[in-house]
Amino acid sequence: MTVSVAHGTARLSAVAGATAGDAYVRAREALTAAGLSEDDIVQVVEYVTDPAAGCGEARPAGVTVSTVAVEGLPEPGATVAVEVTAYRGGGERIATGSGVVTVADEIVYVPGILPADLSAGFREQYRSCLEVAGELLKAAGLGLDALVQTTDYTATATRAEYPHCGRPRRELLGGTGADGRPVHPGAAGILVDRPLTEGAMVSLDAIASRRPLRTVNPGWRRYETLTYKPGIAAGNTLFMSGFGALEPATQRAIFDGDLLAQAEYTYAAIAAVLREARLAGNAVVRLVEYVTPAGIADYDKVAEIRAKYFGGPVALTSVVCSALLRPEFLIEVVPTAVFP
Repeated sequence: MTVSVAHGTARLSAVAGATAGDAYVRAREALTAAGLSEDDIVQVVEYVTDPAAGCGEARPAGVTVSTVAVEGLPEPGATVAVEVTAYRGGGERIATGSGVVTVADEIVYVPGILPADLSAGFREQYRSCLEVAGELLKAAGLGLDALVQTTDYTATATRAEYPHCGRPRRELLGGTGADGRPVHPGAAGILVDRPLTEGAMVSLDAIASRRPLRTVNPGWRRYETLTYKPGIAAGNTLFMSGFGALEPATQRAIFDGDLLAQAEYTYAAIAAVLREARLAGNAVVRLVEYVTPAGIADYDKVAEIRAKYFGGPVALTSVVCSALLRPEFLIEVVPTAVFP
């Protein structure tokens, strides 16, 4: 268990358990060890192998919650992992009809989002998730142009339809950054074949900021036409997209079948974004790593490579997804870093 504290925000590695109760007991113990309490929680992310089981009775009341269905967890026997972010005092909690929105250090944590109409098609459901995000952000006095990071969860069966989400993202997202240039949030797309609820083709996690935004791009031209950017700087935080073993110039997936080579390339790409932001690897405070079933056998060996790039303690959450949008990918990594 690692607790990474920067600018008053504590990010805790996900802790797993055989039940939600077990996972939350360990999460509370980690909070206490860090000198924090449930009153300081600003966001909880629950990674569950059985969405129908639920975590409601175990979780703290009145906090921002996102539930993510996953294929599995690396820890043997675990069915639930709980990742906690805390800020002393707990920030500002805003109750809405779709859950609690929390604002702490000008970062806006939004509860997990499902489409309003579960009978609609894929593109319509994706648009609906963005529209729900917009309504939640209104409660914090913001619009969709304040988004800094989105993570969407779809199914392997809809992989061919996934490009259709580009249109609603293009129409609804994006704004002008503090430097006068166009800005879009960082993004990651993860495939999970366990819907949170029957009929849901997509679910969405989102984070926004009240601070001015700035795109961080090492010069990768492919992002000029995309609806997401490799990094978004907002205040003292750098939010990043999901990274895999993809050559930016050719958009070719590389190192097919080799988890360690993919991890090395992925971490090197993250390091390039950090350098563009004038940060080093030890600025990374949170990593969420999505590993496919084909990659999990060698996953323990990734730790040595990770330490080479990021050095000191980083809050790490590792989950097994069903697949990734590029079939060749065995791992996708979503980082968060902070400025001094």
